[in-house]
Amino acid sequence: MPRNKYPEITEQRILDTATKLFLEKGWEQTTIQNIVDELGDLTRGAFYHHFKSKEDIINAVLERLALENNPFEQTKKMTGLNGLEKLKNAFLLSFTNQGQLDALKSIPAILKSPKLIANQLMDCINTGAPDIQVFIEEGMRDGSLSIHYPKQAAETLMLLTNIWLSPIIFSVDTEEYIQKGKHLQELFNGIGLPIIDEQILTALETFHKEICKLNRLP
Repeated sequence: MPRNKYPEITEQRILDTATKLFLEKGWEQTTIQNIVDELGDLTRGAFYHHFKSKEDIINAVLERLALENNPFEQTKKMTGLNGLEKLKNAFLLSFTNQGQLDALKSIPAILKSPKLIANQLMDCINTGAPDIQVFIEEGMRDGSLSIHYPKQAAETLMLLTNIWLSPIIFSVDTEEYIQKGKHLQELFNGIGLPIIDEQILTALETFHKEICKLNRLP
């Protein structure tokens, strides 16, 4: 079999097809063979050359869906906002991210996979937290924020909001979910990071109800 001269193109085609099938059929109903059949010109062996398991392709699809509507990149393009306002805007956008809602709709149960949770943890620290830190440090320069440890504050915010506040990983009813949001509000206010306000609490409530409806959670 000849060597693939354009592996990155093949990988993108696999991702395109997997994303389409996951969103149409859901994770549980989509098999690797479905993806191979949909592509039409790829063998299972070739698929496994690019993605070692179903979890690997799901993780790649999740990353793609999140990046397509990256709230930090959207906020960076905005003008006339101080550091705190940019941080609030990015945080608000993250809970109205259609890519994230699509992912939670199509791949709910797998998000509890220890491997994917571990990947999320690393992404929080290596990808998400640096974006938050940029806004925090901007706020420190413009006077809208006063944080003693910006790097650690960014990492804490990212981990708590993406893991502890995830309604898929930790399933709670809406009342308790809002209590968690209010606890984070008090916690971050206490370190000089007043990011969670009433608008964001309302967005959290709407987000949680939508996820519960999609996945039949409490």
